[in-house]
Amino acid sequence: MKYLIVGLGNPGEEYSETRHNIGFKIADALAEQAKAFFTLDRLAHMCQFRFKGRSVTLIKPTTYMNLSGKAVNYWLQEEKILMENLFVVTDDIALPFGTIRIRAKGRDGGHNGLTSVIESLNTTVFARLRFGIGNEFNKGGQSDYVLGKWSNDENKLIGERIEKSVEAVKSFVSIGLARTMNAYNNK
Repeated sequence: MKYLIVGLGNPGEEYSETRHNIGFKIADALAEQAKAFFTLDRLAHMCQFRFKGRSVTLIKPTTYMNLSGKAVNYWLQEEKILMENLFVVTDDIALPFGTIRIRAKGRDGGHNGLTSVIESLNTTVFARLRFGIGNEFNKGGQSDYVLGKWSNDENKLIGERIEKSVEAVKSFVSIGLARTMNAYNNK
């Protein structure tokens, strides 16, 4: 059983602590727990490890958010991973800060990274974990908000919410999507 876990974000130090890069932060925490190390490879920083007898490929695309689908499609093909074993981790302004929603399919919700993945794979049917970043911005301020840094209050809670997200990713790999959704949605 092979899995592809994708943390969405933007490469570069200027983006590393932004809300939009929560997918990268969750991927980093997962790799750290697995004692795996990222290397720069084709279209992504990539690492591989085993978890509960399953092979996991974990990527952070280097294509910038708007072209994330290129990296996802490449690694699915390269590693010969089935679509049902793809799990995309991304930020979501439609959810309150720290809320986790796991879905088997869905539209992009205005998220450029998800738009790119959907277009590259030609399907909306793939599992995703949406991490709520809230929507505390004025009209026209969405871009500055998602590319902004966490507030002091958010920073106090972010570690625990990242940990919960890592648990959800590991659950997806070990017990599957349906049971993971039951365990983590609305909690």
